[in-house]
Amino acid sequence: TVNSVIAGPTHTGGVEDFVYELVDKELPWDEAQREFMRLHRPQSLLQRLIEPEEIANLVVYLSSAQASATTGAAVRVDGGYVDSILP
Repeated sequence: TVNSVIAGPTHTGGVEDFVYELVDKELPWDEAQREFMRLHRPQSLLQRLIEPEEIANLVVYLSSAQASATTGAAVRVDGGYVDSILP
């Protein structure tokens, strides 16, 4: 059985560089992230980037015996961010 993890906007070094291209480079990371989310991802329920460990936690669960009945699932770990073609 194959399950898939659909990750949303994740905090990585490359994403951090991208965020600082769009907001004031002088802001501390927490403030820069909040400003980025406010301006560019307002539909996010979490209003922050997902930490890689949060995605890893889901992968560990899906790989465990505890998830043996979960089959053929596409599981989102996206902080409530769903991109849409609708405004």
